[in-house]
Amino acid sequence: LGNGGSTLHVLRCLEEQYGDEWTSFTVLLIHSGGYSQRLPNASALGKIFTPLPFGDPVYQMLELKLAMYIDFPRHMKPGVLITCSDDIELYSTGVTETITFDKPGFTALAHPSDVAVGTTHGVFVLDPSSFSGKGGLEYVSCYRFLHKPDVETMQQSGAVCVRGDCPQLSSSGNHGDSGMASECVYTDSIFYIDHSTAKQLLMFHKQMGTLCCEIDAYGDFLQALGPGATPDYTKNTSNVCKEDSGLVEVRQQLYSLLQGTALNVIVLNNSQFYHVGTTQEYLFHFTAESKLRFELGLQPVAFSIFPDTAKTLDQSSIMQSVLEPGCVIGPGSVIEYSRIGPEVSVGKGTIVSGSCINFSVDIPSNCFLSSVSVKINDRVEYVTMAFSVGDNLKKSVKLLSDLHSLQFFGASLPECLDLWSIEASDQLFSSEDTRMGLWTARIFPVCSTLSESVRMSLKMLNSVQRMSPFKLSGFQLLSVEEMLTYKDVEDMLKFRKQIYDEICLQRQKKKS
Repeated sequence: LGNGGSTLHVLRCLEEQYGDEWTSFTVLLIHSGGYSQRLPNASALGKIFTPLPFGDPVYQMLELKLAMYIDFPRHMKPGVLITCSDDIELYSTGVTETITFDKPGFTALAHPSDVAVGTTHGVFVLDPSSFSGKGGLEYVSCYRFLHKPDVETMQQSGAVCVRGDCPQLSSSGNHGDSGMASECVYTDSIFYIDHSTAKQLLMFHKQMGTLCCEIDAYGDFLQALGPGATPDYTKNTSNVCKEDSGLVEVRQQLYSLLQGTALNVIVLNNSQFYHVGTTQEYLFHFTAESKLRFELGLQPVAFSIFPDTAKTLDQSSIMQSVLEPGCVIGPGSVIEYSRIGPEVSVGKGTIVSGSCINFSVDIPSNCFLSSVSVKINDRVEYVTMAFSVGDNLKKSVKLLSDLHSLQFFGASLPECLDLWSIEASDQLFSSEDTRMGLWTARIFPVCSTLSESVRMSLKMLNSVQRMSPFKLSGFQLLSVEEMLTYKDVEDMLKFRKQIYDEICLQRQKKKS
């Protein structure tokens, strides 16, 4: 459905559940995570439930969102506040300034960012007559909204402001801190829809009936707004994950529905917008000397059993995990919801999630390991996905002859298949629409225990690193796509709870 389709679906559920009563509600709607192909440790349970390295027990993204928006409801008229689950907005305003969501139409928060950040975000073209660029907070009307525009488009449409007007640049990664950029743009984060506009969207959904394509709440709703909006974007499908035949038509209908609706922007000049939705961002913000780490007081070890004899450097991040004496964690690595045995050494810049590793092994650097419980024919089994942190799980090809352009841990996919004695055929991929990529490749062995699944997936990685054969024939193999189809959430939560209980018990022992 996309996050736009799911927004419409939620409005419908609210009306079904509450009838006319929902007209008086202020609603917080968080998109909990989609496929999460760029941060697959969040794919099975949703990005909104990813842990953060602080709090006791650890906070998840959900708690942080509720804490960040705690002041909003008091200053909100009935309507819906929409946010993603992989971004963090931090801001400061003057003592007398408040963020108020009370205007008709849409109201969005805007953050100063350098121009490069604008190419991967939504960008507001502000009405210069209503905008001074001074003070911590300013209410501005928006002429039009650009979705992931190129630099030239931003310049031509008047979205670029001079740096002097942008006291503090928001950095999505480590941009913005260089002091080089003299220009900035104002990028999007969360937005509010007043009740009557939400009702219009609901009516639209009812008329349409079943949604047959992926709608984006940012690109497809916001680009229709403001006096400068034109319908050109409806035909541009370059940013779409999966292009469906009806998409252009649905966009055109949305455009005519929303055209002329106001887009109010609350410019937060002293704000930072952080995106934590990719493996690289996850590692950077949680382990490097990042601004976010400093601003939120993120800890190297949060709610974990971490023996004095375990070796680590300050630059790692351990969340709700049990580490046994003797293990070694390399700098810049993130360990979450895992159990790491005494003879395990984890390389640099590696992510280990939901795994149990109770055997002797060296986990390579820049490796991504995430275990999933699956239920197949009523039996709970385990699969561990293993990749390089930099592997592109979104990339796909349409022909078998193009498989060589897919990279798995530094080798081409056909090379890996040879090493594992797997034949490259259409049956290798789980996707129905002939999309062949790392996401749909059936290469991960199903095992009866959690630690065995980690062991097998690490053997696969090892065979690619050393270019030595490791036969996968004889195993049932799943793709990441299939792991999510068969996932057993209950069993995964049970494993997290065991770790939680063990940490609590250990602490009580220490106290007594």
